Amino acid sequence: MQHDPSRPAPGWRAPLSRRRFVQGLALGGLAMGTAGLRLPAFATDARSDPQVLSGTTFDLSIGATPVNITGQVRPAITVNGSLPAPILRWRQGDTVTLKVANRLRDAMTSIHWHGIILPANMDGVPGLSFNGIHPGESYLYRFTLGQSGSYWYHSHSMFQEQAGLYGAIIVDPAEPLPYSWDREHVVLLSDWTDLDPGRLFRRLKKYSEYDNWYKPTVGDLIRDAQRQGWAATLADRRAWGQMRMTPTDISDVNAHTYTYLMNGANPAANWTALFRSGEKVLLRFINAGAMTYFDVRIPGLKMTVVATDGQPVHPVSVDEFRIAAAETFDVIVEPSGQDAYTIFAQDMGRTGYARGTLAVRPGLEAPIPPVDPRPLLTMDDMGHGGHGAQAGHDAHADHHGHHGHAGDGMQAHPPSESRNPLVDMQTMSPTPRLDDPGIGLRDNGRRVLTYADLSSIAGDEDGRPPGRELELHLTGHMEKFSWSFDGIPFASADPLRLNYGERMRITLVNDTMMTHPIHLHGVWSDLEDANGDFMVRKHTVDVAPGSRRSFRVRADALGRWAFHCHLLYHMEAGMMREVRIEEAS
Repeated sequence: MQHDPSRPAPGWRAPLSRRRFVQGLALGGLAMGTAGLRLPAFATDARSDPQVLSGTTFDLSIGATPVNITGQVRPAITVNGSLPAPILRWRQGDTVTLKVANRLRDAMTSIHWHGIILPANMDGVPGLSFNGIHPGESYLYRFTLGQSGSYWYHSHSMFQEQAGLYGAIIVDPAEPLPYSWDREHVVLLSDWTDLDPGRLFRRLKKYSEYDNWYKPTVGDLIRDAQRQGWAATLADRRAWGQMRMTPTDISDVNAHTYTYLMNGANPAANWTALFRSGEKVLLRFINAGAMTYFDVRIPGLKMTVVATDGQPVHPVSVDEFRIAAAETFDVIVEPSGQDAYTIFAQDMGRTGYARGTLAVRPGLEAPIPPVDPRPLLTMDDMGHGGHGAQAGHDAHADHHGHHGHAGDGMQAHPPSESRNPLVDMQTMSPTPRLDDPGIGLRDNGRRVLTYADLSSIAGDEDGRPPGRELELHLTGHMEKFSWSFDGIPFASADPLRLNYGERMRITLVNDTMMTHPIHLHGVWSDLEDANGDFMVRKHTVDVAPGSRRSFRVRADALGRWAFHCHLLYHMEAGMMREVRIEEAS
């Protein structure tokens, strides 16, 4: 099915919308709109790098700070008054001590050190790791760094991450890495809304399609019928209707609500990173977005991917990569021959972008590419390809399966999904799809990174085959904005129990039509290929709709750990479990 009229033509450039006009005024509005208010560091000089704190002892103060990103002064939650929070620069092998003080008047807070392997009571998840940091109190984090690489930190309390409490972590290696560079920059991507994040969540619960502005119209119906006939067109519409979705359901929240930021600067502010011609420049991309996937490219430059989630990989030269929420990618570029390049990060739904510039001096700009045509979901995207639209998209159908594959080769499902009012669809033929760049990136004329390209330089550091397997299904109901594992929201789910020291395989089957970045705290997730062989070490594994992906876990960290989708509102809506790693009885 095609809806060409809803797609921009090649070379299409979005008209100057009111939102973008406001973004363009954002810097000018700073001087007028924030008189008497304390401005964050990025607002006073959008071209400066974020504040960097290095050493082994840190004092971090979490408080409320007014910011002006869209032309309106809005409250943010910041660390040391900065959005994003300061870059923390550590060294592998050091023991770091961080005193985190809560200066908020009426809210508990916390900091989770995303991707850092540490004791459970240092992980920063209220209710699991500790009791949280109450107003007026402080908490002392102390842990030893056994790893190096690019990571980040963020609040794990309610919606504070959306409100600005996030920052980058760089851990310098104790030994030389297998690659070198002359200069480096952190490129931290995020999504900002002037809405109160709690209000945004309530809006999603009431009307999850609020930002889905491009649903097929009557005109699309007529045009599709002219192309493929009325019978096929009506069957297609009926299939989507039974799934309670449309082919334009790409993301729950997009640029109709969000302003996309690069190191805290909106596109008009043009955050700028400097280089000298001929240098090797390491760019540490971190996606701190609450609900956004970014597709990143730098027109005119090849990017060599050298690490993901902090761990070195065999180098891969690409034109573009997709970065899920919470993932990190380190890339090396070698700019020469021109003075400025645009760092372009469009959202997966093609509704907006974050943008910065790589330049030989401040004040330069390069052409900004047009946003790509909006993609449309297909049945293949959801694991229904080749089986017809009726082949198992409805959880209320007669699916009384159990873990494992059904005898007919179709995907079986846990009993908890059957006739579950919180499950609105199931995939019946999922595959790993590790070589799929993802919706909107296929056949776009650019070399796009896929998971199949990633191979850890260190190899499988455990080496043992999995001794046990666990299969979990990512489930949800679009209209109710309810998300879960196996149809059971976090509040009703029992903990998953792992035996200390065991090596096990976790397989995730995505029954939903959304992509989910899944993060297991406390241990690494060693992603496997379609044959069950080790590929790459990660802390966040992205799982496409209708796919089935597996990773190995070495359960060597005692305690209670969070396991969840890193789309913030999916986690809050229930797609989370507690994992307990315990001594075997």
